[in-house]
Amino acid sequence: MESLRLAVAHRPPLPVPAPGHLRRRLLVHHLHAPFSHLNNSLSLPSPQHHRLTPIPRRRRLLPLLASPTPDSNPEPESAGAKLVPLVISIAVGLAVRFLAPRPAEVSQQAWQLLSIFLSTIAGLVLGPLPVGAWAFLGLTAAVATHTLPFTAAFSAFTNEVIWLIVISFFFARGFVKTGLGDRIATYFVKLLGSSTLGLSYGLTISEACIAPAMPSTTARAGGVFLPIIKSLSLSAESKPNHPSSRKLGSYLVMTQFQAAGNSSALFLTAAAQNLLCLKLAEELGVIIKNPWVSWFKAASLPAIISLLVTPYLLYKIFPPETKDTPDAPALAAEKLKLMGPVTKNEWVMIGTMILAVSLWVFGDAIGVSSVVAAMLGLSILLLLGVLDWDDCLNEKSAWDTLAWFAVLVGMAAQLTNLGIVSWMSSCVAKLLQSFSLSWPAAFCVLEASYFLIHYLFASQTGHVGALYSAFLAMHVAAGVPRVLSALALAFNTNLFGALTHYSSGQAAVYFGAGYLELPDVFKFGFVTALVNTLIWGVVGSIWWKFLGLY
Repeated sequence: MESLRLAVAHRPPLPVPAPGHLRRRLLVHHLHAPFSHLNNSLSLPSPQHHRLTPIPRRRRLLPLLASPTPDSNPEPESAGAKLVPLVISIAVGLAVRFLAPRPAEVSQQAWQLLSIFLSTIAGLVLGPLPVGAWAFLGLTAAVATHTLPFTAAFSAFTNEVIWLIVISFFFARGFVKTGLGDRIATYFVKLLGSSTLGLSYGLTISEACIAPAMPSTTARAGGVFLPIIKSLSLSAESKPNHPSSRKLGSYLVMTQFQAAGNSSALFLTAAAQNLLCLKLAEELGVIIKNPWVSWFKAASLPAIISLLVTPYLLYKIFPPETKDTPDAPALAAEKLKLMGPVTKNEWVMIGTMILAVSLWVFGDAIGVSSVVAAMLGLSILLLLGVLDWDDCLNEKSAWDTLAWFAVLVGMAAQLTNLGIVSWMSSCVAKLLQSFSLSWPAAFCVLEASYFLIHYLFASQTGHVGALYSAFLAMHVAAGVPRVLSALALAFNTNLFGALTHYSSGQAAVYFGAGYLELPDVFKFGFVTALVNTLIWGVVGSIWWKFLGLY
């Protein structure tokens, strides 16, 4: 035993790691390093928090061995559909199909399609699966049950408006990638940001300027304005999920969130749902000539007034603790200095957007459709390297929108063709006539119903796909002027986007920033939406009369 102790005591020192071993450790560090820029946006743990351990020899050899057994490397189980929402969504369709009495004037095919459509809408609200996946299941059910032939079920995938919406996502990516949207917003902060109220107006006006060429409210929120607001708030020591959030951040986030709906309503190309509304109106025979200009003329006065009122209204009912922000212009100037002069890609983006907007405005006169104008703009961005094809492929929201938009639009069009929409509108018209309502009164009732029912929806575009055609048909059946009906419903679609924390894509972005409390979102969302609706209702009615819409 004594000899054993002596041997241990006099054992040679442990060998120094070989250079190759150190290189492996360095390699692990460099593999982490390129992704360190994602930490802020994705909340990933920083690489420095990882222990830099050597790669085990056995792990390095794994690719050369047989596939591991399930026990040694189990595959993650798929989450699948949520059971309760799945059962409820299917039950809605089955109840309509087999329990509700079918009216004599509605065909068996139309009634069956209505049941599938309502089941699809229920799933979009309850969310048993992601939106695109559930819409595909609805489309599959329509084809598998021979309710619709394959060509009719997929006909909307060639719809020009849907492709215009898809391309708009790529334009938005260009604004974010080049930094042009960030630069424009920072200029306005520099000009107007010496006070909290001025700072809010600067952000609001800059979004209205960007909106017609960046047709995604969600992209504007997440890619441009929320990062700027967070930077300004943190510099004022206003932190998310902290009592200090009310110093500055809560007010700026709430104001931008509530004002965004007016920016989206101001221009036809400022939001995807606007384009969808006019396409659905066209399918019902409501044609709006020179749509970009007609939309802007009708929306301009009420939207501009609402944009001016919203920041001041929230300044009074949801005031920030910090009233003055003297450092904001200096911070903006410093940021612009760091950004340097306008880059070549930004100039290309500016020129392309001017071309696209010009063609959207004057395209009808020269025979260039809106989607062709968008295609030309995207082609320029691809040719000059502002965007590459990987940018387009990685824009998952665009392809997801293509899938479920096409399903909803296709089903809605077939419901119209099969007479369901006209049957529903005639029933509602008879009900309204039984109350002896004039068309202005019927107009107010229908618009209020369309607005308030959005509490059941988690998407503006989903709401449009589900209800716009039906409500437009009800308006027309009640005697409301056709163009007025189509535009008013479309404007309304933008105004209810800030009702709740789930009512739109931008709602999720702004609420997720951590500066807003849930009760405040519901309370001030309703109050602001009510004020904006009154402005649009009163000012809009006078303005639309002046324009000859009724």
